[in-house]
Formats: sequence, structure tokens, C-alpha cells
Amino acid sequence: MGDTPAWTDPSCPVARTLDLVGDRWSLLIVRDAMDGARAFTDFQHRTGIARNILADRLRRLVERGVLDRRTAESGKRQVYSLTPAGRDLFTVVVALRQWGERHAFSPGEDHSVLVDEAGQPIPPLRPVAASGAAADVETTSVRKVR
Repeated sequence: MGDTPAWTDPSCPVARTLDLVGDRWSLLIVRDAMDGARAFTDFQHRTGIARNILADRLRRLVERGVLDRRTAESGKRQVYSLTPAGRDLFTVVVALRQWGERHAFSPGEDHSVLVDEAGQPIPPLRPVAASGAAADVETTSVRKVR
């Protein structure tokens, strides 16, 4: 992981994740890769990101193991795809999307919705305890492990 950041909070998985992929552009690039973007121009058109910032974020995401980069069959451009670690961010992106659906739009305001293969909206993500019961800020705590 070439350009590893200085960890904001070295023992916190949330902080480390944000150090690796937590800026706006990185998560939008990951979102677009999940939606089929592969080439530099795909990401640029979908996000409107400046070329220099896009090049930097793609490089970082490759270095940090979120995206793979290879030369296209034409030999003329680079294409990007999600690594297994990148695909693991799907739940994170869905959680952000669902939070946004609930809290970032006025009632009746147009927005996109993630749907399954049958065209039905994905049910809200809900953490559960080992017992299967609902888990929330009142029923969980953080503990250090070594």
C-alpha cells in the first residue's frame, strides 16, 4: 500500500477505512465502478471530477488495493475494476445510499433508488447481534482486541 496515510486513529477500523477511502471522490469512484465504470473517461463523465484529482484518486485506490488497473485489449487505455476489497465496500455504499434516501432529500424530491434483480428496492440494512436481535447504539460497545 504505497501511499499509506498516517493513521488518524491507528486502532479504530472506522478511522482507518476513512483514511483509505473516506474522501468524497474516492467513494464516488467506487460507486461508479460498482455501476460499471471502467475507463478514466467513464469516471470523469459520471462524476465531473477534474482530471488531475481523478488521476490521483484512481492511483491511490489501486495502491490501496480497492481497484485493479490493467491495459485494455485495445492496448490504448487503462481500465479499472474492483478488487475483492473494493467489492467489500458494497455494503458501505448501500448504507450511505440508504441514509441519504432517508435524510438528504425533502419529501417527494426526486432521487435514485437501488433495486434488486426483480426491480424491487433493497430493504434497509439493519445490523443484528449474534443472537439475531436488532443491534444499535444502545446495544453495542467497542472493545479492543489484540
